[in-house]
Amino acid sequence: MVTLLAALAPVVALGVLGTTVKVPFVALGPGPTFNTLGDVDGKPVVDIEGTQVDPTSGNLNMTTVAVRDQLTLFDALGLWSSGRQGLVPREEVYPPQKSKDEVQEENSAQFESSENSAELAALRYLGLPVALELTAVGADGPAASVLQDGDLLLRVDGTPVDTLYDLREVVGAVAPGTTVPVTYRRDGVESTAPVTLGSRSDVDGGQDAGKGYLGVTAKETPDVPFTIAFNLADIGGPSAGLMFSLAVIDKLSPGELNGGRFVAGTGTIDPDGNVGPIGGIPYKMIAAEEAGASTFLVPAENCDEARANQPDGLELVRVETLNGAIDALDAINADAPAPSC
Repeated sequence: MVTLLAALAPVVALGVLGTTVKVPFVALGPGPTFNTLGDVDGKPVVDIEGTQVDPTSGNLNMTTVAVRDQLTLFDALGLWSSGRQGLVPREEVYPPQKSKDEVQEENSAQFESSENSAELAALRYLGLPVALELTAVGADGPAASVLQDGDLLLRVDGTPVDTLYDLREVVGAVAPGTTVPVTYRRDGVESTAPVTLGSRSDVDGGQDAGKGYLGVTAKETPDVPFTIAFNLADIGGPSAGLMFSLAVIDKLSPGELNGGRFVAGTGTIDPDGNVGPIGGIPYKMIAAEEAGASTFLVPAENCDEARANQPDGLELVRVETLNGAIDALDAINADAPAPSC
């Protein structure tokens, strides 16, 4: 009996440790997917109000990665052996210098930013107007007596400005001390007033000397008579941008981008429509294939990893820009070759 108890002691100890001791890893795996053309909790995922919306069908699914934390040793071994989960050091997802709440807040902020970029990219693709909204006007700056926070900046020196790049280029091309007309919209009323530009050398230690300075901070914003809302809660990160843009375009233009098919994908997007890489693509592809997708849109920089983990029956389409994604979908709908990973 004593010998038996001695033999069982390590087994019991392992069982206790395996079910109670937490390991410094998190598990990544397939998360939920959402059809950006569909509804969630009774609301459209992409809700457009104030204008005619074109009928859509099929799927344009965004994909997510599920994160499981506080794993025991047995949890980690079981998830890893499933073949559907991967283990990564916990600090890669939850940096030690940040609390879990801080990480979630950052992810939520990234998601909100991706929604804004997705809307701007879609509107630009459709040729719909985007404006510059002033978020700050320097109290001692050249424009302080003319412009206010919340104004929409339309033209400087007669040149339209609807991107931050436009604003820098137009203002920077004018010599300091020059008085130029500035056109803006406030409370729906358009006005033009003269502003004498300052010198950028006053604010950046001599760099860009000789270039004009308006003294404002701005953000790009839609300038359309309708609203676009995104109704997904408890989702973080920037990787839904591409699929959100495609859904907006599909709803605001005739025809169906997906040809009625089940298309899924991932990718960040900036206001100019450039598609960027994301993390966790093996798990997103598993989720897409299991949900029924036949085509998966892959950011170009993720192609090598996607190809190495490609599920059977899932066509991988290489995407660099929003325009390229739509061209690829048009090609698939016409039974023509599309860029592949």
